[in-house]
Amino acid sequence: MVTGALAAAGFAASALLPARPAFASEQLTIISWGGSYQDVQLRKSFFEPFTKATGIKITEDQWNGEVSKVRAMVQTNTVNWDVLDVGVGIGELCSHGLVETLNWNRLGLDRTKFLGDDKTLECGVPHHASSTVVAYDRTKLKNGPKTIADFFDLQKFPGKRAMRKGPGSNLEWALVADGVLIKDVYKVLATPAGVDRAFKKLDTIKKDVIWWTAGSQPAQLLGNGQVVMSTAWSGSIENAVKESRLPLEIMWDAQMLSLDFWVIPKGAPHLDEAYKFLAFGGSPKPQADMTRYGNNGPANKDGMVLVDPAVRPNLTTAPDHMTNSLEFDYSFWGDKTDELNQRFTAWVAQ
Repeated sequence: MVTGALAAAGFAASALLPARPAFASEQLTIISWGGSYQDVQLRKSFFEPFTKATGIKITEDQWNGEVSKVRAMVQTNTVNWDVLDVGVGIGELCSHGLVETLNWNRLGLDRTKFLGDDKTLECGVPHHASSTVVAYDRTKLKNGPKTIADFFDLQKFPGKRAMRKGPGSNLEWALVADGVLIKDVYKVLATPAGVDRAFKKLDTIKKDVIWWTAGSQPAQLLGNGQVVMSTAWSGSIENAVKESRLPLEIMWDAQMLSLDFWVIPKGAPHLDEAYKFLAFGGSPKPQADMTRYGNNGPANKDGMVLVDPAVRPNLTTAPDHMTNSLEFDYSFWGDKTDELNQRFTAWVAQ
């Protein structure tokens, strides 16, 4: 099965050959989310092996998912990014034509092997399944939160919370905490009354929220005792436990399961090299290698056969973690991002 998985990688056989000197034009600027996620998981699993296999140099940078930056570059023909690591923003990027529509034959990848829906696979290659969760310091909360409702319970769990500064996940969880069934979350959120209901629930903890914008911040906020619990990317928490030995625990109830995609902004200066990277980044081996550094699961299903069996139960896609998971709806956010971002920004400022 391993042989079959590698054969399905779709990455040219040259990827398995010793690196050759790259031409001056063979370089890439790749943008991701920073923190240990980028510095450890992506660099060791994707960036360094790709450069070793192809000789193509990678320059890294970071962003916070600001679609407005991509839009400005595309509209002014000043794109200087080649590949983006994008999560929830893929719906907006795709629907607004800000990224390349992918030729999967050119990639040499079998799109039926990937998680994700047809719409998002038109413009992105998924490279891992991750989740947003609630994390806490088990030495400070001996009997920690068990449900999303606990995150909103200031009497049972007094103290500051940290949440990502944006509407995604926060609005969905507010509805779950307010009693909406997971299967009905997006149906409710699609209505004006549902949006009002979500913000009303967020109002109940707003004065006790510290907003974070970078993936490394939740572990820092928990580690220095500024907050009693935080929403966080599960992979960043897992890495903080391994690398920094922080006594952090993940609460998996209603985990917000999502995919991260490699996408190419429209007008990228190194299109050929970007395609080569997407082909490599979508192949099973680097996706399986990523599980050595965190609990993100491969988005290429063939990658699971390459994952250490001892690691599989810890992945976001482990059966125990999927029992009450909430899958991010990219189509919903592709349509509603601008509207809900504006309302969220205004709400935070109030």
